[in-house]
Amino acid sequence: MYKSGTELLKRFFKASTIYKYGFNWSPMYRRTTAKLIEVSDDLHYVKIRLKLNWKNRNYAGSIFGGSMLAATDPIYMIQLIQILGDDYVVWDKAVEARYKKPAKSTIYGEFIFTEDEIETIKQNVAEHNEIDILKTMSLVNEEQNIIATFNKTLYIADKRFYKEKLRKRRTKN
Repeated sequence: MYKSGTELLKRFFKASTIYKYGFNWSPMYRRTTAKLIEVSDDLHYVKIRLKLNWKNRNYAGSIFGGSMLAATDPIYMIQLIQILGDDYVVWDKAVEARYKKPAKSTIYGEFIFTEDEIETIKQNVAEHNEIDILKTMSLVNEEQNIIATFNKTLYIADKRFYKEKLRKRRTKN
């Protein structure tokens, strides 16, 4: 549903606009209480904001760690799917969360891919058919103090290779 809707909307809007408002209007992302506040035209940069409110406040009065994790969870994967295009498969594989300080106010996070990273990903997938990459991002408060750090492992594969791998797995079973 989301993918076909995105393809339709690309006729009328920039990919960055669809990405930003698609996330912000999506019921699953809205429940995290975060918002995308900035998306670059090439989708290489995304910034989120997570305000402390009654929906995400924990027993200790700070932002619930699950809200922080959920707010960061889908960004890198969908960002990379959009950047790489239809010839690739991208999946979230793992996340390691490190909570450093209580989030007692609004916090922010940035998700960045450089052109060099994208080229390296494409080269490595062309050479190995499938790879894992590690991306690290932090949520910070307005004073730039790190509140939490997330290490995301993403799986990226050539789509034809991935489909053949799945087909072989199904015929074995």
